[in-house]
Formats: sequence, C-alpha cells, structure tokens
Amino acid sequence: MEKKETTTNLKSSKKNPEKAKPVASKSDPRSKLFKLDRKPLILSSSPHAMTTASVPKIMWSVVTALAPATAMAIYCFGLPALWMILTCVASALLSEALLNRLKGEPFSVKDGSGAITGLLLALTLPPSFPITGGIIGSVFSIAVGKQIFGGLGYNIFNPALLGRAFLQACFPVAMTTWTYPNIAKFASIDAVTAATPLGQFKFDKILTGYNDLLIGNIGGSLGETSAIAVMIGGLFLLSKKYADWRIPVGYLGTVFIFSGVFWLIAPARYPDPVFHLLSGGLLLGAFFMATDMVTSPITSKGTWIFAIGGGTLVVVIRLFGGLPEGVMYSILLMNAVTPLINRYTRPRFFGEVQA
Repeated sequence: MEKKETTTNLKSSKKNPEKAKPVASKSDPRSKLFKLDRKPLILSSSPHAMTTASVPKIMWSVVTALAPATAMAIYCFGLPALWMILTCVASALLSEALLNRLKGEPFSVKDGSGAITGLLLALTLPPSFPITGGIIGSVFSIAVGKQIFGGLGYNIFNPALLGRAFLQACFPVAMTTWTYPNIAKFASIDAVTAATPLGQFKFDKILTGYNDLLIGNIGGSLGETSAIAVMIGGLFLLSKKYADWRIPVGYLGTVFIFSGVFWLIAPARYPDPVFHLLSGGLLLGAFFMATDMVTSPITSKGTWIFAIGGGTLVVVIRLFGGLPEGVMYSILLMNAVTPLINRYTRPRFFGEVQA
C-alpha cells in the first residue's frame, strides 16, 4: 500500500507540479505559524487618524462658522460690504480655477479653500475699499499666497493675510480709511473722519465702550466690528474640533496677560486687557487665521509656542509700534517660523537615540 501511494503522488506531481505542496501534519511546527487572512495588516508610521472629516467638509464648515461675522458686516455696512464679499470670493475662485488649468491639475474649487481665502480677505478690508482693490488682493492671495507654493497644504503663509499685506503696501491710504456702520448713532458723522477703536485710543486716548465693541457699533474692517459674531463662529469651530483650541487660548491669553501688565503699570497710558481682546481683528485672527492647519504647528508644544509668540507680537506692535493694529503681522511672522517650531518640537520616535 505504501508503494502505491508514493507512485500516485509522483505521477500527480509530474502532471501538476504547481499543485504539489507539502502538507504539514499536526506535529509539524509550521502549523502554528500565523496565517495571513483576507485583510492584511498595514504597517505605517503615526499619526493614525480615524475620522470621517475631509478637506471639503472642514473648509465649508469654516465658511459656515464665518456666517455670523459676514451677516453682521452686511447689516452694519450695507450693500458695499455685500459687493466686496461677493467680489473677493468670486475672484478667488476664478483665479484658482484658472491656475489649476494652467498647471494641468484637477480643479480644486470644490474643496472650499479658495472660498475661505476670498471671504477672509474681504472681512479684513475697510468698507470703503475699492472693488478693484479687492479683486487684486484676491488674485494675489491665490496666485502668490497659495498656488505658487504648490496649492493647498504647501503654502507657508496664510493666503488671505498675505493678500491683505500686499494691499496694505500698495494702497496704504485706502486701507486706513474707515467708515462707521449704517446705524442711527453715526448717521451725522462724516465717513472720512471715522477711526477704529484702536486708532482712537492710540492717537487720541479715547476708550470705546465694551457694549459697542461686542455689538459692532464701531468703525473698522468688515469682519472685526462685532466681537460676539466672531466668537460664535470661533466656538463652533472649536466644538467641531476643526481648530486646535491651544492656539486661540494661548494667543488671546497672552494678549490678556501681557497687556494687563502694562495697564497695571500705567492705566492712563495703556488700555485695559479686555479692550485689547474685543477691539481690532484679534478675535478674527485668533479663531480663523492663526488656527490654519497648514500654516500652524502640528505638535502640542509647538502650538503653545506659536500662540504665545503671536500674542506677544500683537501687544508689542499695538503699544510701541507705529500702527494701531498688529494681528496681521504677528500671524505672518509666526507662519514664517512654523517650520522651525515643528522641527524642534518634534517628539522622539520610540527607541530613537540622539546623535
């Protein structure tokens, strides 16, 4: 019987040499080895993010969060604000589509990043700023601030702030000409003589009331008038975890503490810390610009360094600089050092030995 079985196995192996495989018995140690199933393991480095969020979902959620500030801008400044917002958003989207076509890339208009850039840029502009200037700023934001670096995820600086800095250098007079809201309180005041609360205190030592800062009965950029509207959108982003809470907390907390020290030393010379928080574009920058995922650090320690550094720069520029506002420059300067922050705050790999 043994000879017959051996002969049969040899014949079958000659006919089908590929099917002839040794069969491991129960006593064979190979039977205890791991057998790969239908779902193989994927080995990759961290971080391992398990989430249903996508780039378009996050971007359009940010647009939704900006809805209260946008609505208040239109309510306070009327049709000029609406036309500026629509023009900047449309110019940003058209610029992105055109550059996608020139670069031979798929259209990225649907992801919402271009719409956010145009909307944020519009909210940082004065109500009386020319429409043509808004178009120029939007094109610059997309072309130079975003696409020249390779598109979404590769830009070093916040595109909207970079566009505003470009407009500040090109149109300094128009960028510092403010108008008051279209409400009964300012019905008899000339629009040309308007000033922001920061400018009024810096040059005339006039302190604006907290109620006006919260509601929006002040002069300023389209998106910085109502502190309540900006905070509602910012808290929505934090609740959805689309923004790192460390950045606004560290940014605003640093401004509050640092400016409070100067206020305690000379209250007649320096404004109180609450005034700093509610005035200017601090809240808009803290919640919507400093928290940009691309241009902010990715480590926990790095976000604190980024936020504290930005808040310190704001106070220094506001109190000792030639301009009453410093949010734009503080965020752009911290964007420039973000790669270094990521490098020196990178956590060590398990088992890594320092060279």
